[in-house]
Amino acid sequence: MRPRISVVTLGVDDLAAAVRFYRDGLGLATEGIVGTDVEHGAVAFFDLEGGLKLALFGRVDIAHDSGVPLGARSVSEYTLGHNVHSRAEVEAIMAVAHLAGATISQPARDTAWGGYAGSFQDPDGHVWEVVWNPSWETPAPEHVV
Repeated sequence: MRPRISVVTLGVDDLAAAVRFYRDGLGLATEGIVGTDVEHGAVAFFDLEGGLKLALFGRVDIAHDSGVPLGARSVSEYTLGHNVHSRAEVEAIMAVAHLAGATISQPARDTAWGGYAGSFQDPDGHVWEVVWNPSWETPAPEHVV
């Protein structure tokens, strides 16, 4: 196995609402929901930088597709990290997420390791951490959010 991830799929309860959050609220580009003509096939894809894709797929459909029982949500098992170029970019993205309907679970603040970070949850409870790490090189944004 090669050390890469090409798709991160988030299980959601309401696919249309999740697409609105990510597309309309956070501004991620998508062709919308595809695969509606196939049972357990409706999904939405978002192209991210570096060739990575974000997929939104119904939780029931993930359980069916992967052959595992549908379990209760657990938002504390992982986070999705979004590293940015500056403290100001952390603040801007947190503000956009809040306006899009995210729950701010940890306001942006200085971290013990010398960075700056905040966390928000999407409408299905997935935790995103927006981080500025002064020791990591990240490309300067063309514009902030």
